[in-house]
Amino acid sequence: MTPTITPAPAPTTPPTLPPAAPPTLDLLSLTGLKRLTPAQYHQMGDAGIIMEGDRIELLEGYLVEKPMRNPRHEAGLRRLSVRLPRKLPGGWTLQIQGAVQFGDSEPEPDGAILRGDETACDGRLPTVADVVLLIEVSDTSLVFDRREKGRIYARAGVPVYWVVNVDDRQVEVYTDPDQLASPPAYRTRTDYLPGQDLPIVLDGQPVGTIPVADLIL
Repeated sequence: MTPTITPAPAPTTPPTLPPAAPPTLDLLSLTGLKRLTPAQYHQMGDAGIIMEGDRIELLEGYLVEKPMRNPRHEAGLRRLSVRLPRKLPGGWTLQIQGAVQFGDSEPEPDGAILRGDETACDGRLPTVADVVLLIEVSDTSLVFDRREKGRIYARAGVPVYWVVNVDDRQVEVYTDPDQLASPPAYRTRTDYLPGQDLPIVLDGQPVGTIPVADLIL
C-alpha cells in the first residue's frame, strides 16, 4: 500500500503575517475574551489563578480549555510515549504533553520531538528553534487539531505535524508550512494507514520509520 498524498492548493501570500484568529473551541471566561501575552499567562499561574494541572492552553493569546482525556486517547498516548522513542536516533528527545512557546501561543502538544538530549531546554520552554515535529493524538478533538492547531503550528513554521487520527485509524502527516498564507496552513497532507510504515523526518532528513499499527489502536 502507498500513502495517500493530498496537495493543498497554493495559497495567496500576503506581505506580512496575518493576525491570529480566535480559536473556535469554548474559551474560558477568565479573560473576558481579552488576549493575553505569555508573560501575563505565567503571572496568572504565579498568582494561583491558573493551577498546575488545569486543562488550559494559551493559544494565540486566548485561554482555551483542553478536552477531557478518555481511554482511547490515553491508549494512543501510551503507544506514542513508549514506541516512538525506540525509533529515534541519538541527539533527539520526545517530550510528552509539555508546553512549547510560539510567540503568543503556548500549546501543549501530545508529543514534540526536540533537538538535543533531555537537558537541552532546561530552564526554559522549547521554541520553534528546538522543535522539528509535533504530534497530537486526536479523537474528540480531531477538527480542532486539524484546523486551529494546524494553523498555529504552520504559523510558527513547525516543519512536520502528525495527527494520530484515532477514529479513522490513520496518521495524517502535514508538511511544508506556509506561514504567510491567510490563514497559515500546511501545503501537503499525507495519510498513512495500518500496514504502512510512517517515515520519521527530522530537519528534512529521513532517520527511520515506525509502523502505523504501533500508534493506532
